[in-house]
Amino acid sequence: MIYTLLADGFEEVEALCPVDVLRRAGLAVKTVGITGKTVTGSHGIAVSADLSPSEATEPIDLLFLPGGMPGSSNLDASAEVDALIARAVAEDAKIAAICAAPFVLGVRGLLKGRRATCYPGFEDRLLGATYTGAAVEIDGSFITGIGMGAALDFALRLVEILKDRDTAEAIRAGVFAK
Repeated sequence: MIYTLLADGFEEVEALCPVDVLRRAGLAVKTVGITGKTVTGSHGIAVSADLSPSEATEPIDLLFLPGGMPGSSNLDASAEVDALIARAVAEDAKIAAICAAPFVLGVRGLLKGRRATCYPGFEDRLLGATYTGAAVEIDGSFITGIGMGAALDFALRLVEILKDRDTAEAIRAGVFAK
């Protein structure tokens, strides 16, 4: 299962674009409301989450943390997020984060010795990582993205990783992305 973690203040495009693209690829994706069943993005868009953290019980294929502020800080402060990250690591799942959210992984030491990217200004919180500034960075089981402008590219890379390149390219062509 792919779990997308939503906390109040999440960046709507960074969360929903990947959810949409992953579902177009036929992958099972559930949104998890960390701060409640209804989660409000950083631009006032309310989203009804599919699950509460306690309902996210299926094995994790991908744990996805969208960025935005204060959404990323709300993810960082959550013990439930800590538990889901620990599960993802124990299950050898892929872990993805975009924009400010890679700092949640960085401050936990998960990016140490890896290449990573994030929204400029959060690099110092990617503890032990090599910041690349790339739109999308993949290092082992960790996928990081720079920000909202890279959300579609980020999502298509997730499809390549979780399914295959042909599916990602078919979706790219279908949505007229370069």
